[in-house]
Amino acid sequence: MAKALNNMGMSIVEPHERIRFLSNHGNMIEVDANMPVTRYYRSGTEMLRMANVYLTEGNHENAFILYMKYMTLFIEKIRSHPEYPKIKSEVKLINKRIKEEIMPTTEKLRAKLLDRYQKEYEQFLANKEAEKARELERERQKRAAGSAGGSSSGSGAYIPTNLHVQIDPGMHPSAPDLGLLDKVVYPNDFPANTNRTSLPNSGLLMPGDLDKEGGKSISKPPSFDRSQKPQYERSDSLLAGSLRTVVIPDNTMEVFLQLAQGNTSKNIETCGILAGHLAQNRLFITHVIIPKQQGTPDSCNTMNEEEIFDVQDQQNLITLGWIHTHPTQTAFLSSVDLHTHCSYQMMMPEAIAIVCAPKYQTTGFFILTPDYGLDYIAQCRQTGFHPHPNEPRLYMESQHIQLDSQKKIQVVDLRR
Repeated sequence: MAKALNNMGMSIVEPHERIRFLSNHGNMIEVDANMPVTRYYRSGTEMLRMANVYLTEGNHENAFILYMKYMTLFIEKIRSHPEYPKIKSEVKLINKRIKEEIMPTTEKLRAKLLDRYQKEYEQFLANKEAEKARELERERQKRAAGSAGGSSSGSGAYIPTNLHVQIDPGMHPSAPDLGLLDKVVYPNDFPANTNRTSLPNSGLLMPGDLDKEGGKSISKPPSFDRSQKPQYERSDSLLAGSLRTVVIPDNTMEVFLQLAQGNTSKNIETCGILAGHLAQNRLFITHVIIPKQQGTPDSCNTMNEEEIFDVQDQQNLITLGWIHTHPTQTAFLSSVDLHTHCSYQMMMPEAIAIVCAPKYQTTGFFILTPDYGLDYIAQCRQTGFHPHPNEPRLYMESQHIQLDSQKKIQVVDLRR
């Protein structure tokens, strides 16, 4: 449905319906009971980081969607996870933040979007009326030309074809209720344990920041000019359904293979976490984090995940996939690799798996097929190496990556 609406142009949709559509899209998040609950906790942290970037850049639609996803996850969906009791205290703190910070910011965004949508809708209606008037004028002129001995007196109100109807930029419709979120009842027994480690700072911009003069989040209303494109094309919206581009420094594989050389010479796999940041709706891999790990000739398991999280929190990084070697094999995803990557791609649809095969001097950039492989592997309960069907394809070469020769990868080696 999202793609259909995008193709026909969202300005023809009634403003409140557009807001409901955004809200529904934000509610589209599911919790898999077989996924460790800590993954969702971390995913929420990264949602806020991306939402803050979108907010700062003025992409209010995407910021709104991610804030809605965050609230849906922690207010509603996470409670169904069997491991929920493990993070119940953390979720209470998250809900406190939602109530005090995220919800007010989301309400402010909602009002701004509704105001924008109202102007776009009124412009659509005005253009529609203008076209109707032009069509009537064309018909009048045609009838006048066909009348014997008649001539156009010019008494009709001729409407030029380049008519633009001006919309008053000062119109600000009142903001409606927040819908689903208004029905939320928040617990009033938030823990007062001052010894608990505080949640990572999301860097969330508060509602007041949206109003600051000169800030990137809002500017003075310009005069309406149809010749100017909006800051974000529809393809830059999370509603588009397409994967965002992942930009990879092209020296990443060379640097990683050098770090893995000791293991490779012993026929042992090495793995690392790909992390980076969001900018202008593109995902930039900037770091390879090499965690403590245990490797074999055909597998690699990470250890001490908390150290990885600490690095990401310190440098405000989001997880964009993983990279590992096949010391003596070609570049492909084994059944174990498929399950490993599934956990990355479920949290971040654009997450990639890079496989380096030094013996064959080849590299593969893979994702699970979004229309089949991701769901199939998520439902597979087998462990270890096991057969999977070859058709339909479970994984494919990534089509949303871009190598950048101007950027250099940074390394954080936690094995030392």
